[in-house]
Amino acid sequence: MSCTIEEETLMRNSKILIRGGNRLSGSVSISGAKNAALPELAAVVLSDGKFRFTNVPMVEDIRILLRALQNVGAAYDLNGDELDIRLETLSSGLVPREIVETTRASVLLLGPLLARNGYARVSMPGGCPIGDRKINYHIDGLKKMGAAFRFEHEHIIAEANALKGIDYRFPGKTVTGTENLLMAASLAEGTTVLRNCALEPEISDLVELLVSMGADINADDPETLVIEGKSSLNGASHRIIPDRIEMGTFVIAGCLEDNDILIENAAPHFIDSLLDILAAMGCRVQPVGNGMKVLACGDLQPANISTEPFPGFPTDLQAQLTTLLTQAKGTSRVTENIFNNRFQHVLELNKLGAEIQLKGNTAIINGKTSFTGCNLRATDLRASAALVLGGLIANGETIVHNAYQLFRGYENMPEKLQKIGACVKMIDSE
Repeated sequence: MSCTIEEETLMRNSKILIRGGNRLSGSVSISGAKNAALPELAAVVLSDGKFRFTNVPMVEDIRILLRALQNVGAAYDLNGDELDIRLETLSSGLVPREIVETTRASVLLLGPLLARNGYARVSMPGGCPIGDRKINYHIDGLKKMGAAFRFEHEHIIAEANALKGIDYRFPGKTVTGTENLLMAASLAEGTTVLRNCALEPEISDLVELLVSMGADINADDPETLVIEGKSSLNGASHRIIPDRIEMGTFVIAGCLEDNDILIENAAPHFIDSLLDILAAMGCRVQPVGNGMKVLACGDLQPANISTEPFPGFPTDLQAQLTTLLTQAKGTSRVTENIFNNRFQHVLELNKLGAEIQLKGNTAIINGKTSFTGCNLRATDLRASAALVLGGLIANGETIVHNAYQLFRGYENMPEKLQKIGACVKMIDSE
């Protein structure tokens, strides 16, 4: 099951209309983590066995990766958030650009295809235009494992007779690089030691899946993963962890105005860095069962924050928190240390009424400012969420164009917001 061409065209041309000022109250259930599901679906390539995934988020990036997997021979059945999938016979090593041009997920197929097939022709990754996101660590590590690379017509072409275990230290933290080499090493000959690995929860979840597939991985020190390569792996059943970025986005939504939201199917420890910042700002977030209760906040205090690799404050929540900081009394500073072009939402927030200045990689936010609805354009996935949050507190109507960006990573966000009282709806572009 996937979107038809007509449905995808409609989604790509849609806009989000928001009438601001409504109090948000009620419960929201967090979907599975897109950034965990993507590498875990890529891991299907490593085995000819049957897989069942639950808590699968049906966002656009997932649909695109499923098409790519179909293209290399996978068959799947999707029922709600449950996915049965199998790649019994690898029919192709090609991941064409026309399938994956809007997502970076294509690069996650590079290691698994090489490990199982000895050949991969993968489109250069697309995705959000938020700055340099180099894949040189992926390629460098796979070269050391024995792969040869060339580049042709926007494709990465890689070949290897057999991947060999290596001792490799990542020069810098890379989530997808860690995931790619981890998957490749699971079928490589001998022992692989990966050092300076990224620590994001999505990597731990991938390790759990691979171990259930029969992989031999020692993750006692999560920064140094030791993998004993196997000749084959089996299928598995796996529940995908909750999406910490969606979780954080709805927590921030609850801190706006006089809101009162219960967030369910959550894992609060995934967003400790955000919760610490919000507590210092005067927000009230309480643990409740398997989730959190976000209570109405008083006057918000300003904050100085910097994005860092996990367990630091995530770059994927920077835009959303920037929206909240426009409602704090005083001057806040947000420093972006991960990507070099991730302040594209600032111009759009200023259109609403924010007072934000950019100096290098720091945004200086003067608050509290009132917002007035207007026409905005989403430039990337997380910026789109920040603009929706801005529209929720703006006077009058806000229209967010290029809404397709939102659906790349948030499952049914307009419907979830409607359920808790927001006046949000999709409209078609003329």
